[in-house]
Amino acid sequence: MPSALELIHNPDVRDGVPLPSAGELPRSVLYAIAADLGGVGLATTAAQGALAPYRAGILGKAVAYANRQREIDRHLVRSLALSPVRLLSNLDRETYYGAKKQYLAKVAARELKRGDHDAFHGWSGDSLDTLIAARTRRVRSMIEIPTWHRNKFRTKPFYTKTERERRRSWRGDLRVDRQQMLTEYDLADLVLVQSEMAAESFLHAGRDPHRIFYVGRGVDVDRFQPARYPDTFRLVFVGSLKKRKGVHHLLKAWHGLALKDAELILVGTAHAEMRDALTRYQTESVRLVGQVDDVRPHLESASAFVFVSECEGSAKATYEAAASALPAITTRESGDVVVDGETGVVIPANDPDALAAAIDDFYRNRDQLPAMGAAARARAERQLTWEHHRRRLLHAYAELRRRG
Repeated sequence: MPSALELIHNPDVRDGVPLPSAGELPRSVLYAIAADLGGVGLATTAAQGALAPYRAGILGKAVAYANRQREIDRHLVRSLALSPVRLLSNLDRETYYGAKKQYLAKVAARELKRGDHDAFHGWSGDSLDTLIAARTRRVRSMIEIPTWHRNKFRTKPFYTKTERERRRSWRGDLRVDRQQMLTEYDLADLVLVQSEMAAESFLHAGRDPHRIFYVGRGVDVDRFQPARYPDTFRLVFVGSLKKRKGVHHLLKAWHGLALKDAELILVGTAHAEMRDALTRYQTESVRLVGQVDDVRPHLESASAFVFVSECEGSAKATYEAAASALPAITTRESGDVVVDGETGVVIPANDPDALAAAIDDFYRNRDQLPAMGAAARARAERQLTWEHHRRRLLHAYAELRRRG
């Protein structure tokens, strides 16, 4: 069996291992997340997380804020759509979402205490009370991390001066603070990560590699059709338009190149912090689409994809671009979907010069893009589907049971 570090840095080796048998899995899993089961974004991942134990016959109960999927039996899902925490929706975003997470953890903790579950699968920031209940009842537990270790490769004391001051506010009891997440890491038996960088952020913080388990994300490859590669060079970005995702660097690089017969398509909501960059670098070649319900038409009419974030778990948009047979320019911080030189180009984060060079290379070598895109689609089919994600989750459950 490969070592923990080998599985973190080469998780695909697990794809050749047979699925765990029924005797190797927990008997009854409690799954809880402060999101909807089914929908878009995190809700899609949430539904797949519940489907893994359900299809294996080991889902005891799922707790979420709404049930929008159709496969899992309704009696196995507890919806919090009518919970009293909805009355706090007029509060600021951080406080309201923190209150939702705290309430979910309390509900899931009560379910764990009165149920007959032998495993708990939650999410970072959603799980403190439930993890405490799991420890009390000697129920094995794991939490999934949507991004990185909360310290993000920095060395910090448990409390900073600013954090102590924030705790004095009444809102501090509702919000999910860094200290809660650090405590969750200590309580969980396994920490599930979505990328190598996420795993490395935990190793940097001194975490035991044997408690880190790579699960990645996935994509429904049947929903996406290969791009048609237009005559005009068309570069597409999909995601929230904010600095963390490198959009200001993208605009600067694109403006400096001044490419002829080329378009930059930005699909997503523009945040206020991007106003200056959008104004400064706005030209006829930059098209701001805004938020859309279906990104497929924009991916299918593109020449290439770009996503140069400085911090992600594993960006959903990169999976969808690969399924659309698009070569991509990205960063290690965005996830592990792109193989440098094979399915796209991986550049350093926050480096507009490297970004400009990569865009220019794609522009001048457009004849090579279809082959890279085909390799991206083939890799998505071979290693990056939701089925692969669910298989890894089942291996995580088996690992959890071995520790029981």
